[in-house]
Amino acid sequence: MIEKFLEALIFRSRWLLAPFFVGLVFSILLLLIKFLEELFHLSTHIFHLTENDVIVSILALVDIALVGSLLLMIIFSGYEIFVSKIDVATHRDRPDWMGKVNFSGLKLKVIGAIVAISAIDLLKTFMNLSDTLEPSDIDTIFWKLALHMAFVISGVLFALMDKIASTTEH
Repeated sequence: MIEKFLEALIFRSRWLLAPFFVGLVFSILLLLIKFLEELFHLSTHIFHLTENDVIVSILALVDIALVGSLLLMIIFSGYEIFVSKIDVATHRDRPDWMGKVNFSGLKLKVIGAIVAISAIDLLKTFMNLSDTLEPSDIDTIFWKLALHMAFVISGVLFALMDKIASTTEH
């Protein structure tokens, strides 16, 4: 009797994660506000910006869009993996990947998005370089590049581990 109670309690405790996913939905709303702010700033200053400034601003918009997409994937997949199935199987706008991404796939998508976000940040850094580099600029570039490479290597290792795990007999 105690065992059944504990098992039921543990099983129902998965619903404690639901507020986390609701909080992530709210964070997408916050990202939307920053996206609109950046878009408004770009739109109202377009004639006063250099070509590099326009490209960096557009990269910032792409960066925010990638983070929003990543959050949406984490919300949908995380909720379905850990809490409950989302019952929209017959809805015509249901994304094809929904319900098909397992924890391993989610992990690879997250690291892939992190690599893309890091690459955009690195590109923004290179776009903002001036002709004269200060020692602090070189340090910043070095650490951003090192961090980006760490993300890339981590992503490759995650994919390799998943490949090995999928070909290993259970």
